[in-house]
Amino acid sequence: MFPLMQLTADFFQQTSKVFTVAELTRAIRGTLETKFGAVWVQGEISNYKLHPSGHQYFTLKDARAQIACVIFRNAMPPLRTPLADGAQVQVYGNVSVFEARGQYQLSVQILQPRGLGLLQAKFEALKRKLEAEGLFDTARKRALPKFPKRIGIVTSPSGAAIRDILNVLKRRAPWLQILINPVRVQGVGAAQEIAVAIREFATPNKNWPRLDVIVVARGGGSIEDLWEFNEEIVARAIFDSAVPIVSAVGHEIDFTICDFVADLRAPTPSAAAELIVTDIADLRRHMDNCRRAIWRELFNRVRDAQQRLDHARETLRRCLSHKIDSYKRGLLHIAAALQARSPARELIIRRNRLLDLRRRLLTSPPRVIENARQRFQRIEGILRVLGPDSTLRRGYSITMNERGKIIRTIAAVRPTMKIRTRVSDGEFGSEIL
Repeated sequence: MFPLMQLTADFFQQTSKVFTVAELTRAIRGTLETKFGAVWVQGEISNYKLHPSGHQYFTLKDARAQIACVIFRNAMPPLRTPLADGAQVQVYGNVSVFEARGQYQLSVQILQPRGLGLLQAKFEALKRKLEAEGLFDTARKRALPKFPKRIGIVTSPSGAAIRDILNVLKRRAPWLQILINPVRVQGVGAAQEIAVAIREFATPNKNWPRLDVIVVARGGGSIEDLWEFNEEIVARAIFDSAVPIVSAVGHEIDFTICDFVADLRAPTPSAAAELIVTDIADLRRHMDNCRRAIWRELFNRVRDAQQRLDHARETLRRCLSHKIDSYKRGLLHIAAALQARSPARELIIRRNRLLDLRRRLLTSPPRVIENARQRFQRIEGILRVLGPDSTLRRGYSITMNERGKIIRTIAAVRPTMKIRTRVSDGEFGSEIL
């Protein structure tokens, strides 16, 4: 009993997280899709059903196990031979989980009859070899010219691929020069023809100017139908080409060695034509947009220039008006000054002044002399009262040295010094003992 309780406790400690069914299913799905991804599987078809939605469902089984498969609508081109129970096939697809039923399944992208495994193995081996040699390096792939003038097409002249390409090019770029190098695209010797055609287009020739782009094209088909484009001779011809090459072989799900070596892979021949040239309608729309943008820019610039001109004109008008007003005020001031100092007015003023001076000169001397006499008499009276002679008459005297400078203190005399003394009625000299 105790070991069972201990085991139960350990179990619950180790599985403390409780998943919902959806969480667990989603985790399983993520693990499967990450672990396996896309795989090749072979087996027998059973329980085949074409759903009204266009999806196809069946079970792929062998003697020991089975797996659910689904071909979603538009996931691959229609098969030449409809599927049926009992068919032995090889499928290529992604391992996933249908979460609603918790069922893992295979989402099929390629389906081919069983027995093509040898071709697939040969394909993978050549792919690894060329990839190791650097034929697939993206660094060496060249960009296509934006506006090519001449293109060359290597394809069958009677296939649907050339018709699709020409129809698209005629509609999108009617000015384009197109050269077609007809080749077989299937059968013995077709790979050599394709390689020779590529080399002819890639080599300068006096019969036609240098091409801008080469298109290698073929319609869709099985791996056997497309095998000529998996040959090494074709891959090396593409790699050696000095002209950019577009591979347009098969449909979207079809991959060939040619696709990996080419400078650009197109999913279909029609798509290759669309990738090579810009649609003339798009160019016209772009030109119209550019023309409208240029017109709008010119219109805006002219409008801005007009506004700036109006502003400059208004500024100039204000400046000129201000200057004119300033000049007018200056002229009025000068005119007023000239008027105030006109010669006629100055002559009148000067004449009046002269007349006034003449009148004053005629009337002023007697009065001036009388006023001077009166001022002299007043000053004379003051001198009589305050002058030195008046002081001397009152008994005072003035003592001076030889130079006539008044001696005011005893310190200014010395023995043998000669002095002069002035009294009211004269002066006399003496000598200091």
